[in-house]
Amino acid sequence: MITEIAPAPERAVSGPARPRGPRRAWDEVPRWHIYLPLTVYLLFTLIPFYWILLFALRPAGSTSLVPWPMTFDHFEKVWTERSFGLYFQNSVLVGVATLVLTTVVALAGGYALARFDFRLKRGFMLALLCSQFVPGALLLVPLFQIFAKLSMINSLGSVIIAETVFQLPLSMILISGFIKNVPPSLEEAAWVDGCNRFSAFRIVVLPLLRPGLIAVGSFAFVHAWNHFLFALMFLSDQSKQTIPVGLNTLMSADSVDLGALAAGGIVAAVPVVIVFAFIQKWLITGFSAGAVKG
Repeated sequence: MITEIAPAPERAVSGPARPRGPRRAWDEVPRWHIYLPLTVYLLFTLIPFYWILLFALRPAGSTSLVPWPMTFDHFEKVWTERSFGLYFQNSVLVGVATLVLTTVVALAGGYALARFDFRLKRGFMLALLCSQFVPGALLLVPLFQIFAKLSMINSLGSVIIAETVFQLPLSMILISGFIKNVPPSLEEAAWVDGCNRFSAFRIVVLPLLRPGLIAVGSFAFVHAWNHFLFALMFLSDQSKQTIPVGLNTLMSADSVDLGALAAGGIVAAVPVVIVFAFIQKWLITGFSAGAVKG
């Protein structure tokens, strides 16, 4: 005798199943415990920027907390009377030249560190790391003597070389990390197809290094754009000074033109903000790629 077993009745689905397991501590934290510190930090960050805009856009002598009526006289003053147009061109030249030289040399050095084994390689890497603990002020005297013998004092080339040398150690270490994440088998496959080492690197490896190159180049540009010390010491002619040195000329021992100083600060900050706004996707990708162990 065969007895049929009745199917179990289906349970009514009342909603999505809750994940089992103990609840984490931050799941029980009230929302305002998160939003309140973030709001305070945001205000602490944005208020100085608003204060700069306020001094730059309101008329001279005004004490209003709102920049109205709005004026651009301070920008016109720093751009024409204070020669910020010329300072801007010099800063662009120094920043772009430093970016190109740092990226090219760091790319060659990083490839050598990532793909070749040689004696004292670990010692060389340690020396590169230790060089980051040396402040730029300690390099002023030897660099000044070298540039004086080469007749490069009061030349933008001296600032470009100094900024490149200062940026190279960290840039080489970062680029070597990106290259290590590229499997050597890709290059070996290109060698089998008839490419030499340079062609294989240019065709196979270099396109994969784009996020890393953008990350390294952007930081080299920003550092050269904002660096004050080398430009102050190596450039004495006013027509060859950069924006950080130009901002320093707006302050004197007797008085400070706050409106002109704020306008000059905005002129110095806007190009860097625009650059990072366009390359932020590549920066995030580059940092993620550099964090992956090859």
